[in-house]
Amino acid sequence: MNNNKTFKSGFISIIGRPNVGKSTLLNRFVGQKIAIMSDTPQTTRNKIQGVVTTDDSQMVFIDTPGIHKPKHRLNDFMLKSAYSTFGQVDVILFMVNAEEKRGPGDNFIMEKIEKITTPKFLVINKIDKIKPEKILEIITDYTSVHKFDEVIPISATNGNNTDALLTTIKKYLPEGPQYYPADQLTDHPEYFIVSEFIREKVLQLTIEEVPHSVAVVIDSMQRNENDKVHVYATIIVERASQKGIIIGKGGKMLKEIGIRARKDIEAMLGDKIFLELWVKVQKDWRNKQTYLQDYGYRQKDYE
Repeated sequence: MNNNKTFKSGFISIIGRPNVGKSTLLNRFVGQKIAIMSDTPQTTRNKIQGVVTTDDSQMVFIDTPGIHKPKHRLNDFMLKSAYSTFGQVDVILFMVNAEEKRGPGDNFIMEKIEKITTPKFLVINKIDKIKPEKILEIITDYTSVHKFDEVIPISATNGNNTDALLTTIKKYLPEGPQYYPADQLTDHPEYFIVSEFIREKVLQLTIEEVPHSVAVVIDSMQRNENDKVHVYATIIVERASQKGIIIGKGGKMLKEIGIRARKDIEAMLGDKIFLELWVKVQKDWRNKQTYLQDYGYRQKDYE
């Protein structure tokens, strides 16, 4: 940290409809994968904090679950989680997908943030997928409905304009302390990220068959005498048929989930790991408060 300069720090919430690229942006900022990515909407369930530290600032990003109409208690939890960040941050990034027309979901979010005085940025993502002349149309469309402090078009995947976004965010941050050590990238314990990596592989490999009925619980993570990290995890599903899909013929699917997850976990931990996966059926777990708590979704944290 440079003591001759003013040090700025603050919290930034990334909000938007499901699947607009919030986790991709968080990973881009942090420079390492900490949030899971999948083509399945509503992938993010908890608020994931990513920390970006420079010589004169520290930005703590919160990737919230995509805002949508709740269908069950898990969805309800996810929404409370997203809303709870609005009044607690220094900047709100409202992220939209340049490829999709403004829809009821976007209007719903703009209504939710209407009366909030926190600086709000309109971040138009996926500009690499559209013709440049369309960007002005999108800006005009959104700003005719809601007044934003800043409008920044980006591509989270390619990194277009993401540095400019960081520079602009910094201007809005107050002077403040360095909350986390300079080399810390997230405030989540490792086992949480490990469970998310496993869940990501389930979503990617099973696509539509087992979308949101999956939770992953890390039973234990321990280092053995050969200095290898042993990870034991249980994949929770709601129906026996889903268990069959995840295990696959002759255990093939479960093996593939394990191989892919292990690669990500080893990259994060910088260690060789041994990963053992089990699959368990817990009927209707998303609607039962006790199971939500057991699997890491604690409602009281967001009330």
